[in-house]
Amino acid sequence: MKVPPGDIGHADLQSRTNDSARAVVVVLAHDEERRIAACLSSLAGQEAAAIHVVVNGSTDRTAEIARASRLAEVHVYEEGGKARSWNRFVLDTIDPVPPVLVLVDGDAQITTGSIAALARCLEREAHANAAAGMPRNGRRAGTYRAEMRRDHGLFGDFYALRGNFVERVRASGIRLPDDLIGDDSLIGALAKTDLGHEDQWSDGRIAVCEDARFLCEPTPFSPSGMRGQARRMSNYSVRHFQNRIVSDIMRGPGPAGLPRRLAELYPRYLPTFRPRRHPLWAWFDRQALARMRSSAAALPTFR
Repeated sequence: MKVPPGDIGHADLQSRTNDSARAVVVVLAHDEERRIAACLSSLAGQEAAAIHVVVNGSTDRTAEIARASRLAEVHVYEEGGKARSWNRFVLDTIDPVPPVLVLVDGDAQITTGSIAALARCLEREAHANAAAGMPRNGRRAGTYRAEMRRDHGLFGDFYALRGNFVERVRASGIRLPDDLIGDDSLIGALAKTDLGHEDQWSDGRIAVCEDARFLCEPTPFSPSGMRGQARRMSNYSVRHFQNRIVSDIMRGPGPAGLPRRLAELYPRYLPTFRPRRHPLWAWFDRQALARMRSSAAALPTFR
């Protein structure tokens, strides 16, 4: 990925004065050996009290490269799943909870000054539970930014949570379903409802931060790149159906009704789900529904 000059900060983590920094950065990474070094390098010059890398279910050298960088504390979870790892670190591990907790995907690069910008957004908008960073590159980046300004959306690649919001999530017992795909959608919903029912929805509880930007590597036009994109499209289809289940829960019992695994609810919902007719999604939706039926069939039965 070609990075615009001056966008990415580089500095030794140990040379920074961390006493005044308010934000702690958590990088969630799965099989990111090609990109984790660039991600951490982009964070090294940012104003942050600490950087943690949470490596989940990886089979490559992500953890080894992250440790060798000496830029972060590395935590390795053998089980995969971004939502599961988010629960384990954000809700169960980090102590104390910092005033600002910044989440970054391991394949993203963060532009200079963006961590401080997220912290400023939360300080300026005292009613906001979260602050959203914005995509800098990509074919549809301009469209995504416009949608974020309009809807106060959240990209899972780069966002911040207010510390007392995280503490309230912990106290509530609410957790992301371990098998959730598209954790940012649910986290955004929890922020906008202030952990309540969907009737309490307020877009203003997510601050859209214009000065906080991230870059992601475009999908290469190659056999491996196309295979990776096909996997992502299948995951997006699963996310589409999962979001329908989550929306039903948020309109009904609210977040307290979220199950440990969404697969527990698949038998109830699968008979009502059909692939979309749009040619872009029909094939991937069929794949997604087959995966969901397989997950439902694998659930333990109790007699």
